[in-house]
Amino acid sequence: MPSSTVEITDADRLILESWTRSSTVSAGHAERARIVLASAAGAGTTAVAGQLGVSRPTVIKWRDRFAESGIAGLDDEPRSGRPKTVDDAAILAATLEPPPATLAVTHWSTRLLASQLGVGDATVARAWRKYGIKPWRTETFKFSTDPELEAKVRDVVGLYLNPPTNAIVLCVDEKSQIQALNRTAPILPVRPGLPEKATHDYKRNGTTTLFAALEIATGRVVDECYDRHGKAEFGAFLRKVAKAYPRRQLHVVVDNYHTHKHAEIQAWLAKNPRITLHFTPTSGSWLNLVEVFFGIITRQAIRRGSFDSVAQLVTAIRAFIDGWNDRSHPFTWTKTADEILPHATRKRDSDARH
Repeated sequence: MPSSTVEITDADRLILESWTRSSTVSAGHAERARIVLASAAGAGTTAVAGQLGVSRPTVIKWRDRFAESGIAGLDDEPRSGRPKTVDDAAILAATLEPPPATLAVTHWSTRLLASQLGVGDATVARAWRKYGIKPWRTETFKFSTDPELEAKVRDVVGLYLNPPTNAIVLCVDEKSQIQALNRTAPILPVRPGLPEKATHDYKRNGTTTLFAALEIATGRVVDECYDRHGKAEFGAFLRKVAKAYPRRQLHVVVDNYHTHKHAEIQAWLAKNPRITLHFTPTSGSWLNLVEVFFGIITRQAIRRGSFDSVAQLVTAIRAFIDGWNDRSHPFTWTKTADEILPHATRKRDSDARH
């Protein structure tokens, strides 16, 4: 056997081959795996170097390291140099404390924290990457204070997971203040190496409100656009939904917007007992699946559009929904009420994760 070849076990081969395909393994480890695999296939030092675009000493180094120590030999050796003066634990502890008032900033940056600790900003950055700390990011949360929280969650989730027999479950809401924005210059289309481009400024040409009723079993949507979104418009839309599903029991999920509970709406519902409204908890509109559809139409038809008038915007919305209904799919809810409730209320302990 030539001196340039190495022997690898089946188990090691599986590991090395997985490194060459992985998107999470470092580029260095992937390269070392290719060197070992090529050497094991019988390629000589010069051939492996030419094939992989590395130097002969690099091939010899990692081939011999593998021959001597196996997979472990492909790891980096401890580097020489001055030892750390601040360890990762100290960096993390400092990161989790707010910056001093004298800095007048809301959160740490790598350079600010590095200057406070007397280390390089790259040292801070490495510690943050290692432990997944991202002080520059922020998320929002809100707890529901609805006294009927549990009952409403169980009611709505029960409709999703176990819909009543021979009845239709609909999610209804309005997306208000959709602006007909017209960019001040034509949008430049996507090109190889370049994304679509639009001017940052625009002209406002009015607004419309989209009312939508999403049938969760099929994903089909009944829609209507109005200039306003008061009780009259909500009532008119409910009548349109009722007409779209004649002689069927309808269970309609809505949020707590005041028009949904108006006396005139309640009076109409009393005359149409086949239609029942189910209210999401206060601050719990995320339980309404039509919000998912609103996100889809915003991303795919509204946000990147350019409209000369409200009429043009409404035409685009209706065209999208017509196409959506042709390719619609069920909206499937998966979490039970018992899984949701612990995350929907304020926890008493200080380690609560929001």
